[in-house]
Amino acid sequence: MLRVGLTGGIGAGKSEVSARLAARGAVIIDADKIAREVVEPGTPGLAAVVAEFGEQVLRPDGSLDRERLGSIVFADAGRRAALNAIVHPLVGERMNELMEAAPQDAVVVYDVPLLTENNLSGLYDVVVVVDVPVETQLERLTGRRGMTEEDARARIAAQATREERLKIADHVIDNSGTLAELDAAVDALWAGLQARSAAG
Repeated sequence: MLRVGLTGGIGAGKSEVSARLAARGAVIIDADKIAREVVEPGTPGLAAVVAEFGEQVLRPDGSLDRERLGSIVFADAGRRAALNAIVHPLVGERMNELMEAAPQDAVVVYDVPLLTENNLSGLYDVVVVVDVPVETQLERLTGRRGMTEEDARARIAAQATREERLKIADHVIDNSGTLAELDAAVDALWAGLQARSAAG
């Protein structure tokens, strides 16, 4: 089993790369998706978040108001650490379950936004960083996701710098070009991962 850590700054297009790797046969373990699952209504995770942050982080239907919680934690490192202390262990547990269920010869891609920030590169055989200039991140966050520039800059500032991510990368995918260029880059990456996996 080849363990691949996939990361990139917000707005870099990591999800696009993850989807393309899945289409080529990778087993994807998506930390963000799992992070949403562990705080769904009725879960111990959501109960712990409400106990820490109060009922104000709930929507009227009882689900987590991610935008409201985001605006609290992205502005305050202490509150962000409190949230991470609740969510990260639950996510780690679920990721281990999924990894144990994967076939032995699989290329398992861990889609982990905070891989750099949490010093997790040592857990993977290969670290892939999806990279774009900060200006491109801002453009995508304000244009496609409708964030204010202030919000977008706060989210980017809350993550590792571009330089810190590139320092731990075994392989960099530049996603500032066209989708055709991205497809070609993912094809090359996938061929390399399969070769490495086959070599054991």
